[in-house]
Amino acid sequence: MSSPFNPYAEQHKDPKGPEDGRPTAFQVLEDNKLLQAWPDKVVLITGATSGIGIETTRAMYATGARVFILVRDITKAQPIVADIIKSTKGNGSIEIIEMDLDSLDSVKKAAQQFLQKSSKLHVLINNAGVMACPRTITIDGFERQFAVNYLAHFTLTTLLLPTMLSSSSPTFNSRVIWVSSSGHRHATGKPDLDDLGILDHYEPWAAYGQSKTAMIWASNYIDRTYGPRGVHSNAVHPGGILTNLSQYMTKEAIDAFTEDEEAMRQMKSVPQGAATQVWAASAPVWEGQGGKYLEDLKVAEPWLGAVSKIGDGYAAHAYDAVNEEKLWELSLELAKIENP
Repeated sequence: MSSPFNPYAEQHKDPKGPEDGRPTAFQVLEDNKLLQAWPDKVVLITGATSGIGIETTRAMYATGARVFILVRDITKAQPIVADIIKSTKGNGSIEIIEMDLDSLDSVKKAAQQFLQKSSKLHVLINNAGVMACPRTITIDGFERQFAVNYLAHFTLTTLLLPTMLSSSSPTFNSRVIWVSSSGHRHATGKPDLDDLGILDHYEPWAAYGQSKTAMIWASNYIDRTYGPRGVHSNAVHPGGILTNLSQYMTKEAIDAFTEDEEAMRQMKSVPQGAATQVWAASAPVWEGQGGKYLEDLKVAEPWLGAVSKIGDGYAAHAYDAVNEEKLWELSLELAKIENP
C-alpha cells in the first residue's frame, strides 16, 4: 500500500528490469512539482561524471538550483556539464571543482574552494564510490574502499556542516544524502573499528560492505546529532544499475549475475537508479526528517535474508548508535579534523 514514505509501492510490486514502470529521477521531480522550483538552493554532488551521478546532476540542475560538482577530472566533466545544460530545460547553473577522493588533502582543498565560491549549501549528495577493487592503499595510508566511499565523504561533509547549519531554514532544513548499498549486508559488513580497512585479511566485497555500512552510520549520526539544529541525513541504496562501478568485477562474475533472471528483473536504468537519492534530496516529505536507510523510493524494512542480491532491506547492524558515535570520533582522528 502506498504511503508518503513509500509513494511508488505499486510501481515496485512486479519489476521487469530497466526502463519498466518504476519511476525515474525526473518523474520524482515532476510529481513533487520541483522543476524550476529551487532558484534559491545550492546543491553539491560528488561522482557526477558517470552513472547515476550524471543523472542526479541533471535532475538537480532541472530544479533551477546552483549546482556544484566535485570531480577527479575536470576535462572529463566539462563536456558532460555542457550536454546537461544543452539537453535539459532549466535556468540553474553547474560549476566544477576538482577533487580526488583518494587524497584527504585534495578533499580539504575542494571544500575550501567551494566555501570561497558559496556561503550557502542546502543539499550535499555523497554519490561517488568504488566497488570491490583490488587491495589498494591510498596516499594517506587507508584501504581504498574505506577511504573513497567513506572517509573522504566524511571529511567533506564534516567540513561543510557549519555552512549547512547556517543555510538551514524553518521551511527547508539542509540535507545530506549518502549513497550506500545493499552491499552493507555482507556477512562481514559491520565495520571492525580496530581494523577498518580489514587490511589483515582483505577481501574486496567485505571491504566494500564495511565502507557502505560506515556511510549509513555517519548518516545516522548526523541526523541524530545535527537534525535538531537543522541538518538531516539519509542513506540510500540506489538499486542495481549496470554502470562502470562494476569495473573491478570479473567477466565470470558479471556473466553469472546477468544470467540470473530474478536479479535482472530487479535491475534499473540509470534514470531509475538516480530516483531514490533525488527523492531523498528534494521531496517535501523529507522536510525535517532523516536518519533512515532508503531503497526503491521508500523507507527500507529489516532484511529477512531474502534471496535478492539487490535490495529488500537493511541488515541489523545498519542502526547501531554506540558504534556510530565511536566511528565518528575515530574518523575525526583519522581525517585530522575537528567536530563542527
